[in-house]
Amino acid sequence: MAASLLSALLCCSAATLLWLKWRRLRRLRRQTEEAQRGREGALGRMEKAARRFQEQNPSHQPESILSLTLPELCRKLRDGLLSPESVLYTYMDKALKVNKDVNCVTDYLEDSESQLLQVKSQGKKGLLYGVPISIKDSIDCKGFVSTLGLVKRLNHPAVADAVVVQVLKHQGAIPFVKTNVPQSLLSYDCSNLIFGQTVHPLDHTKTPGGSSGGEGALIKSGGSILGIGTDIGGSIRIPAGFCGICGFKTTGNRISKKGMVPSIRGQKSVAAGLGPMARDVESLAICLRALLCEEMFRLDPTVPPLPFNEQVYSSSQHLRIGYYVTDSFIMPSPSMKRAVLETKELLEKAGHVLVPFKPFRIEYFVYNICVRGLFIDGCATYLESLSVKELWKLHSEIEEYRQEFIAEWKKLQLDVMLCPALTPAFKMGFPGKFSMGAIYTLLYNYLDFPAGVVPVTTVTKEDEEELKSHRGHYNDIWDKIFVKAVKGAVGLPVAVQCAALPWQEELCLRFMKEVEKLSSEKGRMH
Repeated sequence: MAASLLSALLCCSAATLLWLKWRRLRRLRRQTEEAQRGREGALGRMEKAARRFQEQNPSHQPESILSLTLPELCRKLRDGLLSPESVLYTYMDKALKVNKDVNCVTDYLEDSESQLLQVKSQGKKGLLYGVPISIKDSIDCKGFVSTLGLVKRLNHPAVADAVVVQVLKHQGAIPFVKTNVPQSLLSYDCSNLIFGQTVHPLDHTKTPGGSSGGEGALIKSGGSILGIGTDIGGSIRIPAGFCGICGFKTTGNRISKKGMVPSIRGQKSVAAGLGPMARDVESLAICLRALLCEEMFRLDPTVPPLPFNEQVYSSSQHLRIGYYVTDSFIMPSPSMKRAVLETKELLEKAGHVLVPFKPFRIEYFVYNICVRGLFIDGCATYLESLSVKELWKLHSEIEEYRQEFIAEWKKLQLDVMLCPALTPAFKMGFPGKFSMGAIYTLLYNYLDFPAGVVPVTTVTKEDEEELKSHRGHYNDIWDKIFVKAVKGAVGLPVAVQCAALPWQEELCLRFMKEVEKLSSEKGRMH
């Protein structure tokens, strides 16, 4: 009797658990479907607004606007040669077309139209007057959801704009769309259960990178002229490199992070940074000029009041540049290595001094710092195993490593660093199989150095042939996965990474601009 009663209770409990799980999954599916319908509705309203403008202005020429660089666009808007309406609705229409191709837009910021009227009524024209800007999903915009690709964050709209969004609006910019990210942000792919997979604009079998992957795909395809991303391990630099645009992360606290939703609250081991993404370096500099203003310092007093240093950015003095082609842990792809060596040669011909640099104790950095801090184990160690004592020890080790790195930099009297950027774009699904690929970018988050990427070349048939004999440093399973991830990429962009010491954003951008200029001149000669 007792045995049969126990059996009945166990069956009942199991049935109850299954029923509860079914209910939860049903609720999650319903929330996801509602969010998807909400997005379709928002994009439908965006399309109606763009169409209405076109019908009211039949002689409107969108291509003449889309072909402008950001400096040219800013100048024409400021001089009254273009109206903010014509620019906003042009980029709305283009973003919709791009989204149908690569699935990168998650929401339409409908208050952009009222923001347009506000911008026009302002007496003083800000540095980004009338410029439409795209915003990464994880940056708060009042009244809209920062999902991080997580169903649990749906139905919790932001109560205020992030400080960076407030400052952009203060400078006359018009945020108009939010863009896709991987679930939880802790990936350099760009897919989640709510909005699906964003694909690479040049090859739909490839990922655009992440976590600012929606930004990378949208900007590369011409659907946005300037975007704002976040970077805690390469989340700006990897998608910028994969897609073939420029991306820049600042020193952790140079730009306010108030209103940036982190993947792990309270995480202090590695510094996240915000930054711009655009088609060229000058556009990045324009954005930084606009952000580093009194309004940001007023809104967030924890940010050091350091305005943009024009003298450093516009300097033409020759630089002393450290460089390396491998971190001695992840062997670069043939195109990554070639990109660095060709750029080194161009810089030397231009009169700069190039100094070999060897990243030291890299295995120690990977296994003792990255694994315990944020990275390879998907944060399980950080969340579950680290005691307070161990966490303090980790922070001490990070600071010691950082000071060693800076000491070697100073010993060699370096201004800036040239090194590989993780490229070309990976095949879909491979970022999850090869998380170690982010080591090249993650290093500069732990060091908390400003860093950016500049596209300098494309994968050649010779690179692809050389890849067949690629063995890596260890010839292990990870090296084999890396080869599978990057193969079949002829014609896709390849970038280099540029870095500087903390708070030297302007010097880093000045170096990036030099790399861009020399690479562009070489391209024109060929």
